Amino acid sequence: MVFGKHFSKYYLKYAFTFIVGIAALIFVDIFQLQLPDLIGELVDGIERGEKGLEGAVTREMLLNFVYRLLIILAVVFAGRFLWRICIFGNGVKIETDIRNEMFSHMEKLSTTYYQKNKTGALMALYTNDLATIRRSFAGGTLMFVDALTLGVIALIKMLRMSVLFTLVGFVPLALVAAFAAFMRRRISRKVKLNLEAFSALSDFTQEDFSGISVIKAYVKEKKQEALFKKRNEHDLNTFYSYVKDQALVQVLVNTVINLGMFGIIFLGGLLIYYAQIGSIQEQFTIGNLITFNSLLGALVWPLMAIGDLINLRGQSKASEKRISDLLDEKIEIDDKDIRYNPTLEDIKGQIVFNDLTFRYPLANHDNLDNVSFTINSGEIVGIMGSTGSGKSTIVELLLRLYNIEDNKILIDDMDIMHLPIKFVRNMVAYVPQETFLFKDKISANIAFSTDHIDDEQVARSAEIAGVAKDISEFKDRYDTILGERGVTVSGGQKQRISIARAVLKDSPILIMDDSLSAVDTITEKYILNELRVERKNKTTIIIAHRISTLETLDKIIVVDDGKVIAVGNHQELLKTCPKYIREVRLQELEKEVGDDSGR
Repeated sequence: MVFGKHFSKYYLKYAFTFIVGIAALIFVDIFQLQLPDLIGELVDGIERGEKGLEGAVTREMLLNFVYRLLIILAVVFAGRFLWRICIFGNGVKIETDIRNEMFSHMEKLSTTYYQKNKTGALMALYTNDLATIRRSFAGGTLMFVDALTLGVIALIKMLRMSVLFTLVGFVPLALVAAFAAFMRRRISRKVKLNLEAFSALSDFTQEDFSGISVIKAYVKEKKQEALFKKRNEHDLNTFYSYVKDQALVQVLVNTVINLGMFGIIFLGGLLIYYAQIGSIQEQFTIGNLITFNSLLGALVWPLMAIGDLINLRGQSKASEKRISDLLDEKIEIDDKDIRYNPTLEDIKGQIVFNDLTFRYPLANHDNLDNVSFTINSGEIVGIMGSTGSGKSTIVELLLRLYNIEDNKILIDDMDIMHLPIKFVRNMVAYVPQETFLFKDKISANIAFSTDHIDDEQVARSAEIAGVAKDISEFKDRYDTILGERGVTVSGGQKQRISIARAVLKDSPILIMDDSLSAVDTITEKYILNELRVERKNKTTIIIAHRISTLETLDKIIVVDDGKVIAVGNHQELLKTCPKYIREVRLQELEKEVGDDSGR
């Protein structure tokens, strides 16, 4: 069974089916424990018949026996089907609900959380941990109720038959209780270690396959195999250590049960023997012994269930904590103080940065230092700077991926911190520096921002992005299924498909973060011209390194070491910004060298 603020609520949510399933389970236990009584009566009747005593088996008695047996079997069959559907069905439903809750919560977590936690470890929560939680809700409930019901009823019947025999059968059980208390924490610790080992293995595997092209290029397959083998063996060792303790608990329970049954058979046999030779007054018949031993045998499952429940509880505690830690993770980026509720049609696209200083949560220095600039609505603006200068940080803050101080970023004179997050992200179309495409049709990737695919809009967006011709050469054209992360297309094609996706979104603000680096200059000019026409009166921000990308734009913001050092168009910066001038000359020199080498 599973407890805690994130789990206990499901017992209430699915209370009806839990109650129906538990009721069916109790009915099954009650009826199946009538079988030992029937068998005992039948054996005693046969024995009396052999001795010619009163109470021998008759035809009516046999018919009654068969009739009662059929009723018991029918109730047990129907009851077992019902409790399996209800209790095990609840386990699957609860697993689905928790998975939905986890996914929904993770979508709200900041990028900082994903920087601190690896993908493989997070995926392990959705596999091993959730499977353990499902087994705890379903199997745990079953084992607890069944062990309690079957155990109590069998114990009461046994006490009514013989207190002495009951004590003989239950004395060894005190050892199980003491041993179980000791093993519970031990198993829980070992399960936690195994889950951590599996997470590390999963993360390594995921990362290895994502970077398989790099591994092949550097011929490091053997090295990666050795590293995988090491992690795999660690996972095996932690699992094997846990399994040994689990087996020890199960073996002990079995041994105790067998000792109890042996004691009963031995003692009962002595009593019956001495009663038959007349040494003592007969108190225990062969039928009584068979009934009693059957009842003790009926306790095998409850006692085994205790051992299994101890093991399962040990596993579930570790999984409960890991999933609870995820669900308790604070949502840092949320709607706290909404002061504006505009519509997308109201947005003109003016952007103002007011002396913004920003540091990433895991950084030890400021990534932006007193950044100030204004982008007027409808402008096509470039941002230029060396690697690590803060260009991508500027656009990430426009997407509200991090919290900032009030009145530091304004869109149409509205503080971005007091606009709904969903609205902020809807008014920005974003082409990230690291292009990401889904394993889906090209048309679905381009139309990702919409709820339905409009073929004409998809084709038009692809045309603007300069990728329509490439797509037409594919066998299935827009129905072509891309590989995972878009591995089946080139880097330039991935960038242009991503641009088409952003163009189709048709937001008031478009951000392209170094999204033209993998295309040639001719295609680049084509895309910029198309964007200028298609996005007339809409704001566009282009982060780029190539001067050819920037020189025709309305404005260029030059960033260096987290600071804005110059703002102006190409001609203005050639007169006022030494860094820009140096970059222009450098690229001209590289072009000349390239032309000479081509000769």
